[in-house]
Amino acid sequence: MAKLRLLFVKEDQASYISHLDLMRTFQRVFPRGGMNLRHSQGFHPHPLISIVLPLPVGQSSDCELLDFEVEQDIDGTGIADALNPGLPAGLFVRDCYRAERAARELAFLRARLELDYDRGVPAGAADKLRELFSHDEVLVEKRTKHKELAQINVIPLIRSVAWTESENLVTAEVVAAAQNPGLNPALLENAVAAQLPELSPDFARVRRLELYDAEMNVFR
Repeated sequence: MAKLRLLFVKEDQASYISHLDLMRTFQRVFPRGGMNLRHSQGFHPHPLISIVLPLPVGQSSDCELLDFEVEQDIDGTGIADALNPGLPAGLFVRDCYRAERAARELAFLRARLELDYDRGVPAGAADKLRELFSHDEVLVEKRTKHKELAQINVIPLIRSVAWTESENLVTAEVVAAAQNPGLNPALLENAVAAQLPELSPDFARVRRLELYDAEMNVFR
C-alpha cells in the first residue's frame, strides 16, 4: 500500500478537459498501467485520488499534481512510462513519487499571463500596467463558492508581477497565493479590462509554471 503523487503537464486541447473529466481520465488509465487504486470504505466506495490544486478550464500547466493511493507497495518508479501511452493528447506525466509533503504546505504558484492584441500592443501598455498593479487596491469581481459576485482586492494575493511587451503581446510573470485564499492569474486580465479598458486584450491565456511552499522552495 502506498500514497503516491504524479507531476504532469496539461496543455493544448487537454486544457479544456474539466476537473471531473480529468479525474475520470486518470481513474481509467491507472488499471491499464497495472495499478490497483485503493478505495474509500463505506456504502459508496470511491477511488482515493485527488488533484492538489485544480487548474481552471482553459488554462495550461507544466506542474499539475495528483495524489492517489494504490494497493501495491511501490515508490513510483516506472509509473510515468506506464501511464503516458494511455493518456489523451495534451496530458503527459513527468514524474511519480511518494507523496511526503502535505498539500496544505503549497503556498504560491508562478504563472505566465499573456495578453494578445491583434492590432498591436497599445502605446505605453506595460508602463500603465505596472502603475496599476503598484496600487494598494485593485478590485475585481469574482464568483464566490455560493455563485454570488463579490469584489476582491487582488493586490494582497500577488507576491510579485513583472510586465513585458512585444509587438502583439503583453506578458505578465506573476507569483501569487495558491490557496486559502488563492488567486487565479486570469483575474489580472479581468482587472485590466475593468480598470484600463483601452488595454483590454483580444485574447488572454494563462500557463501555470511552478508551485512553491511558503519559503519559495519548489513544492513537490
